Amino acid sequence: MDRIAELLPWIMLIALGAFHGLNPAMGWLFAVSLGFQERRTGAVVKALGPIAAGHFLAIAAIALPVALLGVVIPTGLMMFVGGAAMLGYAAYKIATRFRHPRWVGMRVTPIELVSWSALMAAAHGAGLMLIPALAGLSSDESSVAAMDHSMGGDHAHHLSMASTQSEGSQEVLVAIAAVSLHSLAMLLMMGIVAVLIYRWVGVGILRRAWINLDLIWTGALVVAGTLTLGVAIWPQL
Repeated sequence: MDRIAELLPWIMLIALGAFHGLNPAMGWLFAVSLGFQERRTGAVVKALGPIAAGHFLAIAAIALPVALLGVVIPTGLMMFVGGAAMLGYAAYKIATRFRHPRWVGMRVTPIELVSWSALMAAAHGAGLMLIPALAGLSSDESSVAAMDHSMGGDHAHHLSMASTQSEGSQEVLVAIAAVSLHSLAMLLMMGIVAVLIYRWVGVGILRRAWINLDLIWTGALVVAGTLTLGVAIWPQL
């Protein structure tokens, strides 16, 4: 059971990566459009790297601060803040009627594609979904030990600072690994869907089998936020 508990955050990161890769707004629709413009599969595949890179940057902008905060605050508090953030962002998306960022056009350079992908991931709150998994990768022991050391004298204080810096570096490395794994899962799923749509299915399926993906995405934020809050509050009851 302990082994399963250790692997669960990593499994969540992979599952969320696949979920993000399925969402057209995260990039595969843009890649398919570029493929149709140039009339070759290579254009679809070529677009996937910059899209995944932009997604990585947007997720890392959330993951790295969360990792550093995990060194000094308890996991339960991190989960509570993350759950509240997800629910708050879901409310914002509903209040703004799922408004999307505007882009200048479909002819873009790789750098612009990276920027567009990062903007879309940030606008959809993709990084917030990773907070529970990232919190699960952190340990309360480091923050508790740091606080215990800080209650001592100057020598203990220096030990606490060194310990905190060491733990911070370790947490950052874990966060980078987590974001990389998540982005890889997103890239693989996005690539499979993009090539299938471009080569065999066609984008007409979005009209014939229309699904309100914004509503599903926001619903996922609500569910994830509620579960995260529940996990944070339950031990206190």
